[in-house]
Amino acid sequence: MNQLDIWGGIECSHCRVGDTYSDQLTRNGHWHRLDDLDALADLGLKTLRYPVLWEHTSPDTPDACDWTWPDERLPRLQELGINPIIGLVHHGSGPRYTALHEDSFATGLAQHAANVAQRYPWLTHFTPVNEPLTTARFSTLYGHWYPHTSCNRTFVRALLNQLEATRLSMKAIREIIPKAQLVQTEDLAQVHSTPAMQYQADFENLRRWLTFDVLCGRVTPEHLFWGYLTEHGASEAELQSWLDDPCPPQVLGLNHYLTSERFLDEALGNYWPCHEADNGRQRYADVEAVRVANVPLAGVASLLLQAWQRYQLPVAITEVHLNCTREEQVRWLHYVWDEAQRARAQGADVRAVTVWSLFGTFDWDSLLTRQANSYETGVFDVRSGRLRPTLLAKLVRHLAQGQPFEHPVMQSLGWWQRPGRFDFQPSVAPTQPPVLKAVKQRKLSRPAARLNEREDLEYAA
Repeated sequence: MNQLDIWGGIECSHCRVGDTYSDQLTRNGHWHRLDDLDALADLGLKTLRYPVLWEHTSPDTPDACDWTWPDERLPRLQELGINPIIGLVHHGSGPRYTALHEDSFATGLAQHAANVAQRYPWLTHFTPVNEPLTTARFSTLYGHWYPHTSCNRTFVRALLNQLEATRLSMKAIREIIPKAQLVQTEDLAQVHSTPAMQYQADFENLRRWLTFDVLCGRVTPEHLFWGYLTEHGASEAELQSWLDDPCPPQVLGLNHYLTSERFLDEALGNYWPCHEADNGRQRYADVEAVRVANVPLAGVASLLLQAWQRYQLPVAITEVHLNCTREEQVRWLHYVWDEAQRARAQGADVRAVTVWSLFGTFDWDSLLTRQANSYETGVFDVRSGRLRPTLLAKLVRHLAQGQPFEHPVMQSLGWWQRPGRFDFQPSVAPTQPPVLKAVKQRKLSRPAARLNEREDLEYAA
């Protein structure tokens, strides 16, 4: 097994909320700075998650493409020796002439994918749709993003449309680039709960794999979600098509945040109002598990091993970012790197860890639902209009060069490892998620839980 690599990524969400779009590339200034790419090469990065977004390239009609921006940047990446993993939709719903739940989404993205491959036939790696399950949840179950619904049927359609878009896109790309590889990203999560909420945790702990299960042709009539999908609009013929013609990724891209592990508790009074959720069966609290005492977190290494053991496909952590002080950001990246090494030592084929949000992010503390200009720094701070390296840049250089990182900041544990992190006590002792045997409930969504006004907890020391 080769050494663990460090990859880079640029937060590039082009997310529609109502009739407006939140465009991270414009807000972080990268849209206007070509020499940013030289700064990334100076870090030692050789692989970069990079966008050629459908919404930017063909905003008005699928038949008209504006290549000005990628024509400048993709050849420069090639000159710098950086291999891009091309993203085509990133938490988007496509241009205004389509949407996640419309039939035109899949075929339209496939046309864009073919156009990209035709123009840049030297490309090798693609992520046609970033986090299909997460995007479908946030858009159609929780209502945060367009089309702003809270509907299981729309959720199923949005999810399957994105996966069909991925399959059609990879087929179109491979007609031009036969060896093109799919790097499919999705949130790497786990849900913990009290015994009374175990049914909801079971549901979500199986649902988290749906992107990969469908792509890999694993959703058979015996799959616990076959009934849910068909009940909410998927046809049996549609699901059968994935068994006959799967589109397995060459790399499972797993995105993990400190908020990815959740805890569910029926005792709402023990938590803040912003943690309230409702699945149509009962109301409960949905809170970051790291903030609840006595909840045994799975941890990054365990989650990587779960994905590896389930699919036996190469995995990579494709987003690592923390909204916190720069010292804590360094500790978090180093912690995830060590966890990835630990998973490799236990047999998982972990290829890389990706430092995400190289230029920081805007308004993710409100899940892009408002433009408050709330900025989180990344490897660079861009608030002055120029790139100013943070302490993360030094760590990335060391990892890229295979050198140990020795710095006084590493003498302290990260806040997520310290006992003072707890804000809540569970109503009863948490349970470990058991092996799933049944998913019976019909309406299980979380329309409000992820819009957490206290995401700034990660600033706590």
